Amino acid sequence: MDTIINQLIEEFQLPLHNPVLIFSLILFIILLAPLVLHRIRIPGIIGLIVSGIIIGPAGLNILEKSLFVDVFSTIGLLYIMFIAGLELDLNEFKANRNKSLLFGFLTFTIPISIGFPVCYYILGFDFNASLLTSSMFATHTLVTYPIVSRLGITKNIAVAVTVGGTILTDTAVLVLLAVILGSHEGGLTLDFWMRLGISMVLFSAFMFLVIPRIAKWFFRKLESEKHSHYIFVLSVVFFSAFLAELAGLESIIGAFMAGLALNKLIPHSSALMNRIGFIGNSLFIPFFLISVGMIVDVSVILSGPMALIIAGTLTFAAIFGKWMAAWITQIVFKFTKGQRQLIFGLSSAHAAATLAVILVGYKAGILDANILNGTVILILVTCVIASFATESASKMVIRNTEDDESLHLAYRVHKENILIPIANLINIDKVLDFAVLIKEKKSVNPLSILTVVPNTKEAEKTIIKAKEGLESYINETTASDTQATVMATIDYNAASGISRTAREIMADIILLGWPQKTGFLDKLIGDKMESILQNTEKTLFICDFVIPLVNHKKLVLIVPPNAELEEGFRIWLHKIAKLSLELSIPIELHCTEETRDAILKFSKEDKVTLNLNYSHFNDWENFLALTQNIGDTDCIILVSSRRGYVSHFGQLERLPLKLERLFPKVSKIVIYPQ
Repeated sequence: MDTIINQLIEEFQLPLHNPVLIFSLILFIILLAPLVLHRIRIPGIIGLIVSGIIIGPAGLNILEKSLFVDVFSTIGLLYIMFIAGLELDLNEFKANRNKSLLFGFLTFTIPISIGFPVCYYILGFDFNASLLTSSMFATHTLVTYPIVSRLGITKNIAVAVTVGGTILTDTAVLVLLAVILGSHEGGLTLDFWMRLGISMVLFSAFMFLVIPRIAKWFFRKLESEKHSHYIFVLSVVFFSAFLAELAGLESIIGAFMAGLALNKLIPHSSALMNRIGFIGNSLFIPFFLISVGMIVDVSVILSGPMALIIAGTLTFAAIFGKWMAAWITQIVFKFTKGQRQLIFGLSSAHAAATLAVILVGYKAGILDANILNGTVILILVTCVIASFATESASKMVIRNTEDDESLHLAYRVHKENILIPIANLINIDKVLDFAVLIKEKKSVNPLSILTVVPNTKEAEKTIIKAKEGLESYINETTASDTQATVMATIDYNAASGISRTAREIMADIILLGWPQKTGFLDKLIGDKMESILQNTEKTLFICDFVIPLVNHKKLVLIVPPNAELEEGFRIWLHKIAKLSLELSIPIELHCTEETRDAILKFSKEDKVTLNLNYSHFNDWENFLALTQNIGDTDCIILVSSRRGYVSHFGQLERLPLKLERLFPKVSKIVIYPQ
């Protein structure tokens, strides 16, 4: 008995050293801190940082900074930067890159312009110490990014501008750090500049030319090995972070660039993206936030007035500089008050990059202990302020966005119902991937997967067998946080069963696989697809995906005249816009000028950024001229029409057959609007 007690005392001796015990303690904190503070309306991020202070070396000394803690906190920081790059809307970023450039310039220059005179003239630091400390004000870490990610506003232009500006300003600060160190050591030679420039060019080339090709090949070759995809992505992130350090940059830059490099290959609604976000937000990112708290030494406040004066001055200068940058950005781009506060909240937290700059300067003898201690207090205060500001601003932006949406659109999104009839399991995974990408996340209805079985004595056994065959695909769909349900109906005719079920569940959209070759008897009795068209008035997508969706490089959208007059125009256009956004690929539009204007009007009203390349087309007799530049990685989308509808004309009926004959190895979608 005494032996057991002694062993327990030894295991619980502070600070803890048992990795299993440390890990379980961290998990309990990650679980309980946000839950407790949520009840008193304090952001969970603050709870994690405060928990780090309490259990850290300067608190109760339950945990000490060890290799175990350092590894997990580093993973968390890299994860934040990686997810920021991965969730960045590249179309929005390209459309607003000038805004990001200006914000990056403002959030870099304004804090330095305010900080340098404060450090040099008020606090009395020398030139190098003043420049290095003020450059620290320009950095910021996206500590509060998980808040906007959780609330689903990562696509907002204010977030895109801030994330773009973050990478620009942090890169500029880290380059400035290298220059200051070179100057301090007397090493600003031609060799220094050549080495820095060449390493950055080589690193960028590898990240944006080599990594996407390797990733595309890997995802294609191991398409069915979904768990391998996640391991591959993690490997890319950490190897990229390592290469960034070799190139003379910080590892966070490498993680962010890994996110940008893989952005087009990992759709936001995919199961892989869901796994990345789930594990990061559940484990690695909270670990990083706790480690930030462990850095803070509250005893600094009691160490004398000089430490407090320096800490207060540095904190005020840092916060005021970031607020000024956000305010000027709002004025220039006419952002709302909520968007300004969101920019300030995201860009005002100082953590990893700030600490990296100060520690390097401290070890090099440029900065003293007072500045180091003041910076630690600055980290705590700015993280707390940023958390409150981001939480408040995010809710304000959501309220404004909801006020802008029409009641009809909100109702349509909320009630959207997609029906996916399955005749066989060939390419069902690609059709389900497509459904997941275009489905509205706010819809309360799951994807309805339908199998129609013949009305025979074996009908019940056939239904059970069909449901078992679909089970693995349903699991993969559920992994992307998209609910799906399997339905089965008995009918003598598949088309009749599909039409009846679509009416019963009030489906808005029906997704069908491309029709298989039919025999003579099928042709004699009647065409199934024609029957579905005649018996349903829903928006119909007939899909033939030859390659995985993420491998497509362009959507070739061909729209007939007067398509904008059809009732289902906005429905199919919204889905194609969503597909383009999720895959981060452009739309090559072929239609009349009137239809193009209607599409641009839709884009403006629905606040959707469309990456459009327009080409006038109205010569349907010469349809083949359109197809000259179509490659194997394109996806042809033909908008057709049912007979008797306003945009219908004779040539449309023959085009699906022509597409099948001319492009057997190219992905195709034919749309019949409601």
